Amino acid sequence: MGAPLLSPGWAAGAAGRRSYVLLAPFLLTLLLVRPSGALVEGLYCGTRDCYEVLGVSRSAGKAEIARAYRQLARRYHPDRYRPEPGDEGPGRTPQSAEEAFLLVATAYETLKDEETRKDYDYMLDHPEEYYSHYYHYYSRRLAPKVDVRVVILVSVCAISVFQFFSWWNSYNKAISYLATVPKYRIQATEIAKQQGLLKKAKEKGKNKKSKEEIRDEEENIIKNIIKSKIDIKGGYQKPQICDLLLFQIILAPFHLCSYIVWYCRWIYNFNIKGKEYGEEERLYIIRKSMKMSKSQFDSLEDHQKETFLKRELWIKENYEVYKQEQEEELKKKLANDPRWKRYRRWMKNEGPGRLTFVDD
Repeated sequence: MGAPLLSPGWAAGAAGRRSYVLLAPFLLTLLLVRPSGALVEGLYCGTRDCYEVLGVSRSAGKAEIARAYRQLARRYHPDRYRPEPGDEGPGRTPQSAEEAFLLVATAYETLKDEETRKDYDYMLDHPEEYYSHYYHYYSRRLAPKVDVRVVILVSVCAISVFQFFSWWNSYNKAISYLATVPKYRIQATEIAKQQGLLKKAKEKGKNKKSKEEIRDEEENIIKNIIKSKIDIKGGYQKPQICDLLLFQIILAPFHLCSYIVWYCRWIYNFNIKGKEYGEEERLYIIRKSMKMSKSQFDSLEDHQKETFLKRELWIKENYEVYKQEQEEELKKKLANDPRWKRYRRWMKNEGPGRLTFVDD
């Protein structure tokens, strides 16, 4: 059979594809190639040389640059500019004088800083590195003026101070509440009477106090006794310095190393050697099964923890049985709760999806 005939449309498409293949490198070259001139609009002094703007050489020192800047700034300052006869400089009008003043200020800002001047000199010597000049220019322009480490340190310290006073406020609220609970107030009052603290508050003679002062002093005595006798745990516990964010960050490497050592010992003792769990390890497994934090678990009563140990809840099967019992008990409580009954009745009769009208 003869060779298949090619349609004119297919031939035109093939020719177009060949032209695109040949044109692609040319377009890529146009995209990547930039003007080789050292002075670029939008960088530093734009198309003007910063050294020429100030009228100094590239070898000029800081003092010479500062002196040239002061002279030109006085000359082109918008509020003080007065055109001189025969002045053909860049600032012949107040508007052009303002532009000249801004250009002089930009040149001085560029050349007074060692690092910025180094970048500018590099741009003059290597004009072909177009994108690199843009990167260095804007990285310095947009870089924060204050050290980031200082900002982080100040922020952490501020958060730590807020934490400390917030925790103290919560702790004092808890003590004030416990002082109103009859159980704890009666016990604290008995202890205060045994120690003779209340008699001191009611001393007579020259140091006689008003009833309000005596009442306030007795209240403070009772609160201090509650503070010393009751160990509050959880979110209202007495604040500790080591719990603050600042100290947690400082002690983070120590805590990390301690955890690694503890984990390795756990693997070695219980997974490899097969030792039996101690009381501390059993409570840890129970806490993890209950998905409670350490502070939440520590706030539980001792008799509750003893119950957990007696029922051997560190064993997964025993914990599943205990969990199911707790869920059933909760359902019974809710079933006998009048408020829950009213809520179920309302959901059945007038709950979502039911529109009712009440005639007053």
